[in-house]
Amino acid sequence: MLKDGKIWVANNESGENVFLLPKMANRHGLIAGATGTGKTITLKVLAESFSDMGVPVFLADVKGDLAGMVQEGVDSEDMQKRIQKFGLEEAGFDYQKYPSTFWDVFGEKGIPLRTTISEMGPVLLSRILGLNDLQRDILSIAFKIADDNELLLVDTKDLKAMLTYISDNNKEFAAEYGNISKVSVAAIVRAVVSLEIAGGDKFFFEPALNIKDWFTTGEGGKGMINILDSTSLINNGTLYSTFLLWMMSELFETLPEVGDLDKPKMVFFFDEAHLLFADAPKILMDKIEQVIKLIRSKGVGIYFVTQNPRDIPDGVLAQLGNKIQHALRAYTPSDMKAVKAAADSFRENPAFKTADVIQELSTGEAICSFLDEHGTPTMCERVKILPPQSLMGGIDDSVRDKEIKGSVLYSKYFEPHDPDSAYEFLQRKGIEDAKEAERLKAEELARKEKEKEEAAAAKAKEKEEAAEKRKQKQRIKTVGNAVVGTVGREVGKGLGGKFGKFGKTLGGNLGASLGRGILSTIFKT
Repeated sequence: MLKDGKIWVANNESGENVFLLPKMANRHGLIAGATGTGKTITLKVLAESFSDMGVPVFLADVKGDLAGMVQEGVDSEDMQKRIQKFGLEEAGFDYQKYPSTFWDVFGEKGIPLRTTISEMGPVLLSRILGLNDLQRDILSIAFKIADDNELLLVDTKDLKAMLTYISDNNKEFAAEYGNISKVSVAAIVRAVVSLEIAGGDKFFFEPALNIKDWFTTGEGGKGMINILDSTSLINNGTLYSTFLLWMMSELFETLPEVGDLDKPKMVFFFDEAHLLFADAPKILMDKIEQVIKLIRSKGVGIYFVTQNPRDIPDGVLAQLGNKIQHALRAYTPSDMKAVKAAADSFRENPAFKTADVIQELSTGEAICSFLDEHGTPTMCERVKILPPQSLMGGIDDSVRDKEIKGSVLYSKYFEPHDPDSAYEFLQRKGIEDAKEAERLKAEELARKEKEKEEAAAAKAKEKEEAAEKRKQKQRIKTVGNAVVGTVGREVGKGLGGKFGKFGKTLGGNLGASLGRGILSTIFKT
């Protein structure tokens, strides 16, 4: 709730108002406390106040109880007591609804929220897929090859097609990009298939979210409250955390530097924040800390909501200037250390022992410390959080459906679009390569057939020439036999005639035989 241009969050034990200064709201914050201590109410009070200032808000709705933002709060005896206790009537408190846009990665309880494989990048994608160092390097190579060949990686089938392509042609890529193990590629593909089963095939698609569409206002100039339904997404902690990190990175890379403003350009609330940091590799932790440290200058405030401050790494926790600590329960020595650590993160108040009070807080109470106008943390105070003005709890499916379809962004993002990207290109290339291979194969078969025909023709010609030679020899032999035989007979007759008629006949026959024998020897037949 706003009062005198400041965010009225709570009242302290003396009944004094406790404010969060809008110009310090982009210094980030923490809302922590055990289950059932009032974290969600605190989140709603802050989100409503930012919206009242015209500041857009993002909420990760893990339990489904933030959707009530779109409906007015319901009066009750308990609410009347709280209104009177805080003196809210005089401050203009009234039940109201807030302009909200529902989003859902799976497109079931909100407008489909999508991004592309390329925009996610290999580092964050490796986090989703749970890849080891070698597999992460190969995935980066796949992205590099896609960039070098101007191939769009939009969805998971693009990524699988690209991985299969570089695996099939790994020898060709080795000289320029290094060795690419087919075994490692196969492991990455299996991880991608697993991601598809978990819903990644819906998250990675076009049209991708234009983050600037969240920087809008609704009726009365109130900041639009963008509510991401995470009731299903939270079951895949890795996908949930990586999506949130991608969103912060996208903001950081998209928004210009604006320095310190009178109020934030946008504020994000991340529930179940511990999932962002669970089992995150160092490269990812470095990225998170970088974004948290630098995004303040972009005019963006980030508030983490979690059960225990120790869920947040020290490097990130140190950047959270505005803190609201609800009750923590200490049942074990480890719990006591956590309570003490939470207490030590506040600027000490001599009026009470912070560690003891944290354990005594009832629902709706908190220890809080906000940054003053100089950026210095105020002394911590024990406070009671104001009630929200919108409905506490979930909403009917019919109300949700009406809100979803009534959004101006529904028509822009509802229908998926599958552009011409790596998958389609590689499919065409595969068809063209197959056609080329078929053509080359046909040419090779034709060449071999031609060679076979030419060889057969040459052999036939050789046979014909040999037959012709034999025929010619036979003709010469026949003519020769006749001529030589005749000559031999006549010579034989002449020689044998001297011995009478018998000698003439014998000489003629011998002369003919001798002539033919000599001719046969000459032709070797």
